[in-house]
Amino acid sequence: MTDVDRKDALALFVLRLGLIWFLFLWAAHKIILPGQYRNLAKNFDGIEPSNTAIYIAAGVQIFILFFALIGVFRLFSYGAMLVMHSFTVSRRWEGFLDPFALNEAGTFPINRNQVIDLAVWGGMVALVLLIHRDHFSLGAWFQRHSGERRWWQ
Repeated sequence: MTDVDRKDALALFVLRLGLIWFLFLWAAHKIILPGQYRNLAKNFDGIEPSNTAIYIAAGVQIFILFFALIGVFRLFSYGAMLVMHSFTVSRRWEGFLDPFALNEAGTFPINRNQVIDLAVWGGMVALVLLIHRDHFSLGAWFQRHSGERRWWQ
């Protein structure tokens, strides 16, 4: 592995860890305060999921994030992260059109989180597109030691 390969792999590893931590906090928050997510679903989607449904969704998300953390089933796990976050971004697109909007008092940027969401989405797209440069993962280790690429790596 060349120095460039190592730097690319390290950059992707840092990116992957940061994105996983970002999504993990949201998934863990669903477990800690399921009522808040029920209210969000009601306001944004017109549905009112049960606490059980919220716990299951959070558990599935954390399960996927674990696969991404260790770097196995990379296309699935990294792609699932992108899909999860794309759902959030697609529901908040209006804020991208007015990133400098302030609250009624004129003191707080109300669309700041949407702008952050878009930057995170870009990082997730980059992670998926650069899977072939992601050498610091178990999937890449399995690939190097088996000599062939398998779908689950």
